[in-house]
Amino acid sequence: MGEESKEIIFSQPPEFSGIAKAMKIEPEEWQRGKVSVAVTISDEHTNKGGIAHGGLSSMMLDMALGGTLVSTLTTDQWCATTALNVNFIDAAQVGNRLTATGRIVRRGRNVAHLAGEVVDQSGRLISTATGTWAIWQARPDKMPGRDA
Repeated sequence: MGEESKEIIFSQPPEFSGIAKAMKIEPEEWQRGKVSVAVTISDEHTNKGGIAHGGLSSMMLDMALGGTLVSTLTTDQWCATTALNVNFIDAAQVGNRLTATGRIVRRGRNVAHLAGEVVDQSGRLISTATGTWAIWQARPDKMPGRDA
């Protein structure tokens, strides 16, 4: 009597949220264990000083790091950011194309540690991040949209 083998189905790229679409952040790469997102800086992305707002880098890094973890999860697993530490290294200006990429530093059954960076089109480092994600083996009951 052989064991039935269950096919492992990994998560696919999710549809971007309304805020990501409003910020004009675009998917760039989706591979198992490597995800990146990108945006071209416009006037709407800048702060009073005329440079890209740090919140844009933070959002891109959360998306890239979280996406990197999601790309390794099966379709029945779930995750959420529990901590994200962002360091702003250099300023980005209108017209710069920014790309955020994530990587898994270490992953356990219930917790994952990730790191990533935002670079411009010339490879200049704009910001870095490290973060921690909680992993559930099934979508938590408390999550909105959970089927009853």
